[in-house]
Amino acid sequence: MFSKSQTLLNGFTVPPSVTGAASQTQSHSPSHAPPLNIQPPREQWGGKYEFLLSCLGYCVGLGNVWRFPYLCYRNGGGVFLIPYFIMLFFTGMPLFLMELSLGQYGAAGPITVWKCCPLLKGIGIGMLCVSTLVCLYYNVIIAWTFYYLGNSFQSPLPWSCDASANAKFCNTTNTTISLSPSEEFWNDRVLGVRSSKGLHDPGPVRWELALCLLAAWVIIFLCMLKGIRSSGKVVYVTATFPYFVLIVLIIRGATLEGSLQGVAFYLTPVWERLANAQVWNDAASQIFYSLGIGVGGLLSMASYNKFDNNVIRDTLVITIGNCTTSFFAGFAIFSILGHMAWRKGVPVEKVADTGPGLAFVAYPEALALLPGSVFWAILFFLMLFMLGVDTLFGNMEGITTAVLDEFPQLRANVKHKTLFLGLLCFGFYLMGLLLVTDVSSS
Repeated sequence: MFSKSQTLLNGFTVPPSVTGAASQTQSHSPSHAPPLNIQPPREQWGGKYEFLLSCLGYCVGLGNVWRFPYLCYRNGGGVFLIPYFIMLFFTGMPLFLMELSLGQYGAAGPITVWKCCPLLKGIGIGMLCVSTLVCLYYNVIIAWTFYYLGNSFQSPLPWSCDASANAKFCNTTNTTISLSPSEEFWNDRVLGVRSSKGLHDPGPVRWELALCLLAAWVIIFLCMLKGIRSSGKVVYVTATFPYFVLIVLIIRGATLEGSLQGVAFYLTPVWERLANAQVWNDAASQIFYSLGIGVGGLLSMASYNKFDNNVIRDTLVITIGNCTTSFFAGFAIFSILGHMAWRKGVPVEKVADTGPGLAFVAYPEALALLPGSVFWAILFFLMLFMLGVDTLFGNMEGITTAVLDEFPQLRANVKHKTLFLGLLCFGFYLMGLLLVTDVSSS
């Protein structure tokens, strides 16, 4: 034991004469210690529901509405649910949980989180590249929904047979024209595919779509201006409104003649399809496509969680909620497509489609046949807009979080952070102009 006249310094006993001399020296000598590089505090979600709704909105996107129902009826109807949920439980959920856990534990974006193993930092850079490509084309789809939404306020709808300009397309005695009014509107008014001869002839930028694209990026910029503090509040509307619209469309579709024919076409099981490897491939690809695994959005959003957040509960709620939404969206789609087939006197497979063909051709044409078609068109395209915006929030969050973590001085300065986000959105807008020319859709 040391005496009372001795002092314990850094684990060693030092005579009081030494410590006194050291203290006197320190008191008279100026401090030459370098200033501490204090990192700005990292934001956190305002509540657990903001994170849940943000992730659910990110996962529940356009693919749930225009891709899953088509895959379901193409791959054996209700039988497709068997490989779909097997892929969910054995591939989707484990990878989803891993990505959320990595982001929450590391509290960093897709690049910085790999400081635990710098050799894997290239994975984060790859995530950033994929998110960039997705953001580039995804907001063009949102611009299409904007264009349709603006035209939905016209009565009659410009893609319906009630519009005088579409008389030649609705004349059943004219056998030389095989296009429907909705196909003509999509191909000519929106895409302009007939105005271009190929890649060597890009044609001019379609100014209507350019304005819609600009409006879409301005909305994204404003919603993400304050990071998760602003986008976390926006998702209370954008993530819940599509569910309201889907419920309304399901109820309305159930009251239409021929709706049961469409639902039967959607769910009638074809057990032989289980032996086809393509069915299992489609189930796996839809799980990865819908959950947004490996793109960086989930990892970035989870990085703003508290360290002790229940990530297993969140994984179960988000993944099951996403896949259940896909299943019920099929009822809203095929009940109305069944009515359209009944009105035209053709089988449902003649009017069913996937991707943009479903969202911008088949379904708008079906809505044009309903009483109060203007109201239903506005509701539908508003739903598509919010589905797209939520997904884009996640992808943009992956990009901004990765850059801000690599350059923390941007996070500390509000003006620099705002300028970075503005330049990023403007850069995406300029690159997106290439996708709203005539040749981009040829």
